[in-house]
Amino acid sequence: MKTRDILNNQKFERDEDQYKAVGDYGMAASATREASDIGAEVLRKGGTAADAIVAMQFALAVSEPFNTGVGASGFIIYHHKDSGETKVFNGHSKAPESAHPEMCKDKNGKLIPFVERTMNESFVGIPGIMKALDTINKMYGTKELGELIEPSIDLAENGIRVNSLWDTALKLYGDRVGDTAKDLFFPNGVPLVEGDIVRNKALAKTFRIFKEEGIDALYKGRIGQAVIDRLQSHNGHMEKSDLENYECEIQEPVIRNYRGFDVAVPAPPNGGGTNVLQILKIIEKFDLSNYTASSWEKYFILSEAMRLVFSDKLAYMSDPNFHNVPVNGLLDPDYIAERADMIDLGGRNPDIDFGNPWEYDKSEMKPGAVSQKRTEGKETTHFTAVDRWGNVAACTSSLEHYFGAGIMIEEYGFLLNNDLTDFKVEKNHINEMRGGKYPVSAKCPTIILKDGEPFMTLGSPGGPTIVSSVAHVILNVIDFHLDLKEAIEHPRIYNSTAPEVWVEDDFDEGVKEKLKTLGIEILDDSMPIGNVQAILIDKENNRFYGAADSTRPGKATAVWKDEADKLV
Repeated sequence: MKTRDILNNQKFERDEDQYKAVGDYGMAASATREASDIGAEVLRKGGTAADAIVAMQFALAVSEPFNTGVGASGFIIYHHKDSGETKVFNGHSKAPESAHPEMCKDKNGKLIPFVERTMNESFVGIPGIMKALDTINKMYGTKELGELIEPSIDLAENGIRVNSLWDTALKLYGDRVGDTAKDLFFPNGVPLVEGDIVRNKALAKTFRIFKEEGIDALYKGRIGQAVIDRLQSHNGHMEKSDLENYECEIQEPVIRNYRGFDVAVPAPPNGGGTNVLQILKIIEKFDLSNYTASSWEKYFILSEAMRLVFSDKLAYMSDPNFHNVPVNGLLDPDYIAERADMIDLGGRNPDIDFGNPWEYDKSEMKPGAVSQKRTEGKETTHFTAVDRWGNVAACTSSLEHYFGAGIMIEEYGFLLNNDLTDFKVEKNHINEMRGGKYPVSAKCPTIILKDGEPFMTLGSPGGPTIVSSVAHVILNVIDFHLDLKEAIEHPRIYNSTAPEVWVEDDFDEGVKEKLKTLGIEILDDSMPIGNVQAILIDKENNRFYGAADSTRPGKATAVWKDEADKLV
């Protein structure tokens, strides 16, 4: 695949619109204007991509607080240009040490309904994103943490204008907002609407404490104590020692080649990364040059590949500290060929289920589990940055569901996650809740390299649909040579292990009808699938192309050398 063919097709102009941008000195892209602009300003002032991603996470805690924040979890993937190393910073939530499967049952031994679990103190995971930020800042940052936090103190203190996503979140999920969060989201009992100004002085206070005392104020100090006090007063299981002992693991990514491009993603307990690689490797068995980005063949192959991959995920993906995960087997060329052979363009294969990757994996075999439909949180956020030197950072962070557990630490202005709902409730399941265990995550921040040089970075929110969104955009860019923004906006499809398939609003009716004739059950209600933020890097012409998905009020913000020079 010729990289130049892809890059020549980018139809970007300087300062074209908020959703796409081109620059020569860096790029930042996120789901909010405030976060992207703050990240770009860090880059203009000589910060690295690591610095930018830290500043952007704090900005998103203000501008998208129902999806991420101080109480969130997440994964950061980082490519360091000078060393050529790519690392993953695992800031995923863990279960408290006292957690156990019986927590999913009430006092009568009956399973607590899923929706009730999502708003229950016992299902708050140890938040990890702040520790991940602190770790990457110390390893690859050049700016002091306080300098990176400062812009978001101003945002929280002086206020931001409520955007359309706030409006939608409150209309659809406002019932998830607990009493301690009402004052922020329902001032005087009235929900915020688009155009309102919202201030979060309690969060500004938290950021000032971080600036003065460091992130340990959450894990070993007064902010963390407030979290524990709140949870334990409502029969939660987290202890102060759980926060004190939490560490961000620095991990090696999983990397596989797709049509000449090296795709780097997080390893387990992240399941989304391996899933994307499986889909790509299965699709690599098909010659997509015979089809278009809008063809029924493309969507059919994708749909069946997702069924194969998600069946495997449910059976084999877990925290590798508790179970061996057959990553090498799942990605073994012979196993991939075996799985790809199950896709027949003549119609949907009714026999698709999980396979046996252990036959291709040299690790010690541990039993998997029966493949079952999975329910995951759908709301998260993704953001990314590339600096003038070619360092690349991408982060997907989340409270798991809109408004997380609905519990705000009122004095400090942030919501808590409900990540422990990602564990399975079936007895002895490979993804069963245990103390100190990570639940399986679908997050998939991705960096793609060509001949060792960064070519593209992307990711998306959307729970299990993250895998679909990331795979779609990679195919649209690499196989179909679409302009980056077009690749993101092009209609997507999502399939799991269930018979029903989701498609987006603008999905072609003719293709939809063709898929139905092949046995694919398409849901009548269409829906947006994911919210991709991406950056494409043209090293030869020194250009960075950024694009933000229009399903949220996001922005790609460019950095130009002439602008940065004025700051010197």
